[in-house]
Amino acid sequence: MELLYTRKSVSWLLKRAHKTLIGNYLKQLLSLVFGGFKDLMPIIIVVVFFQFLVLQQPIPNLENIVVGLFMVSFGLTLFIKGLEISLFPIGESLAYDFARKGSVFWLIIFAFALGFGTTIAEPALIAIADKAAFLAAKDNVISSSVAAQQAYASGLRYTVATSVGVAIVIGVIRIIRGWPIQYIIIGGYVGVVTITFFAPKEIIGIAYDSGGVTTSTITVPLVTALGVGLASSIRGRNPMIDGFGLIALASLTPMMFVMLYGIFV
Repeated sequence: MELLYTRKSVSWLLKRAHKTLIGNYLKQLLSLVFGGFKDLMPIIIVVVFFQFLVLQQPIPNLENIVVGLFMVSFGLTLFIKGLEISLFPIGESLAYDFARKGSVFWLIIFAFALGFGTTIAEPALIAIADKAAFLAAKDNVISSSVAAQQAYASGLRYTVATSVGVAIVIGVIRIIRGWPIQYIIIGGYVGVVTITFFAPKEIIGIAYDSGGVTTSTITVPLVTALGVGLASSIRGRNPMIDGFGLIALASLTPMMFVMLYGIFV
């Protein structure tokens, strides 16, 4: 009888602990969703202001918009939480392991592969490359055949991905050597302005936009984590000073590479 009573007590305690754990997870999830909704609030205010006060019209499909906002808020919450528990730790741990191993060669190979791989998979880059190929064919810059458009779009994507890989390598070497980033950035933009004078006018806008589409959802967290982790693992480096700046380089080099692609291709 005493054993049966003990088993019931243990079972009751386990159920209570399980409910408490689920309750805590739900509270955390609701808190994160509310935080994501707060992040979207400026966009909501802008839309409501212009819709009601400027256009003076009701919002069409209000139910769908409300549902969509909830889905965006929930998705944004999961994305940010995923960055915190997955991508940032992976990038930092890999950088630390490479630094501890002391192999600069493999660190540079990894940096290039990371920049190239994350950029080539960016949905925004795929979209802008396809649109650029379509418009280039429409303006008779390239042949209107599907094969020509695919080749043009692929060329743009591989050019941008290569440029980001090169940018991450430069950034890693900068962290290792302790070079000030401002001089690299200034020199880079001098190069951008110089190449602009020689690039075909049809490619300049695409080149400038390519610098923005590379810094998206996949590239930014991994590259940032790589820089911070590497600066944290090297003696004499400050993560706040030396760890950041890789994204700026990754936005800069595609402009030059894409304009050079337009000049020579």
